This record gives sequence, structure tokens and C-alpha cells, in this order.
Amino acid sequence: MSFYGYVRLGPQRYRERFGLRFEDLSEGLRIHHRPGIDVSQQDNREDAVDLINNAQLHYDSHYAAQTEWKNPLGVSTLTVQRLLGMTSRTWYARRRLLGIDSIAMTHPVFGGDTLYAASSVTSLDSGRDPDVGQASISIEGSNQRGQVVSKIACRLEVYRRGRHPEDKAEEEVVGEERFKLYHKAQDGALVEQTGLDFEDLVPGETFVHWPGRTFDFSESRQHALRSLEINPRWSDEAYLRRYKTVEPAIFEPLIIGAVTALTTRTMGKVVANLGWTQIELPRPVRPGETIYAESTIGKVRGSHSRPTQGIAEVETRGYVDGGELVCRYQRALLVYRRGLGPYAAAGY
Repeated sequence: MSFYGYVRLGPQRYRERFGLRFEDLSEGLRIHHRPGIDVSQQDNREDAVDLINNAQLHYDSHYAAQTEWKNPLGVSTLTVQRLLGMTSRTWYARRRLLGIDSIAMTHPVFGGDTLYAASSVTSLDSGRDPDVGQASISIEGSNQRGQVVSKIACRLEVYRRGRHPEDKAEEEVVGEERFKLYHKAQDGALVEQTGLDFEDLVPGETFVHWPGRTFDFSESRQHALRSLEINPRWSDEAYLRRYKTVEPAIFEPLIIGAVTALTTRTMGKVVANLGWTQIELPRPVRPGETIYAESTIGKVRGSHSRPTQGIAEVETRGYVDGGELVCRYQRALLVYRRGLGPYAAAGY
């Protein structure tokens, strides 16, 4: 089984890898997907309004108070979206979703709930397509109290080993214990890993984070406005047309935040960022460009005041497609040691 999360690109250089291939699957295989995600009433209201959902039960609190639920009820399709998205680390190698056979909403979802997803392989069909096989899976969503809120039965086409567009014959999947995508739960199910432990961080190693992230002007404008940024460069398209010497660009704090977020698939067991230094932005990121990130581990040491944690110095770099550097910084991270922290208690 190639249940490992990195391929080797060169000496001390690894790229993140996601998704089981068809040969990795077996009937009865069960996966607990992580992380979970909170659903707020604001999420609920925005989804309903954006889709022009006229069912007032989702966003009229006074009306909802008169119903048996007493609170606005979660939009069912929002719950389904979240559950399908939460499974994507394991089902990353799907070519497409063939169909959804059934969706059952078995318990109400309210703002303030936390959703968790689990999936099981119910049947497999190798078929004749040389690139993919078909998998039928059952997805079960539950809340923080363990109450099942939804059950989804669907069918996927899953790439065979070596057939996914990202699979290259010359790349080696690194079969090291620290790079496993899963660990076993007490019930025998596989639980998705959430990052490397402090002991797994080796000075000099570089991790290429995957996938990248494309940015557009509207997203940049939204982040700038929410930050109370008044410079029209970030939010006024008429201003940019008038002053043609001002180049459209993505809001710089958004770039720093996005590059940092890209690192979290490897740096997922960080207790806290202790701080950034030497932040460089060599050139603006233009709307429509895609950023890729990589991180190199520097010095690592145990924490004197926190015996369950260690400190790692990391340099992270962001590149646009084509390899031009657009962001670089140094960070100090506080990282949990192996087997410690809140993971077991939180179901991770």
C-alpha cells in the first residue's frame, strides 16, 4: 500500500502528495477525514443568500424561533458541500464524480456545530479503462457530539497507480514512517494525518507544498476592504483604468497569508507561529497568477519552557508559475512532539 504523503524530488527535497490510487482500495476500507470544520450561522446565511434560497428557515431567526428547531436550520446543500470537500485529501485522485445515489439528512445542523467526515468503500469495479477504476463509497458526516447528521452514497472514478496526471514514473514515493498519510484508530479505521511531528523536522530538508493557489482581483479586493485598506489600488478598478501607470496587483498581506496557509499541510502540528522576520516581496503578484510554496527546515531545538513542544526555524518561499520568486520569509514555529498535544482527545 502506498499510503505515504511525499515523493522524492532530489536529495532532502520532497513534494506533498495526496490521494489513494485505485490499487490502494479494498472493500470495507474506512477513513476518518481530518481536519473537521466549524459551521457558523454566518456561513449558513451567506450560502442561502448567495444562492437566492427563499427558505427563511435558514436566515430568519425570528421565524426559526417559532419552529420546532428554535434556531435557523443549516442549509442541507451547504452541509453536503462541506462533507464532500472534507474527503478530498483521500479522494484527491478521483477523475470525476460519476453520481450521487442518495443523500440522507439524519440530524439538524446549526450554526456553532463542528462537522467531521468519514468514508467507507462499499464496492469496487476495476472495469476496462486503463486509467481508472470505479469505487462506490459511503460518506458519513457527524457533529462534535458524535451525532450523524448526513449519509451520502456516491460513485467515483479513481486513477490507477501511475495514471494520475501528477504521477511521474521517475518519482519515488517515500515510504518513511514519518511520511504516512494515515494512522490507525482503535476501531481499525484509518485517520488522516495533519502534519509532521517536531521529531520529523530535519534541518536542511525542503518540502514543496502542493497544490498551488490562483488569485484574482475580486478576492484581493475583498481582503483589502475587510482590512480597512483605503488605497484605491486594491479596490477601485476605475482608478486603475484612469491611472494606467498603476499596475493591478494582489494585496500584499493576502500573499503573505496565502503562502503561509500553503505550508500547513506539512506544518499542520504547529502550536503557534512565534514570528516572521526578513519578509521579502521581490515583485507584485498579478491577478490571475498562481503561487506555489516551499519550505526549508533550519535549526530545530526543544523548548525549555514547554517540554511537549519544540521550536523549528523555517524559511518559506513563494513562486509564481514559471518559477519567479514573489515572497520569502523566515519563521519560528512551535511544534508538538510526537504523541503529545490535543490530537487523541480531539479524535485526530
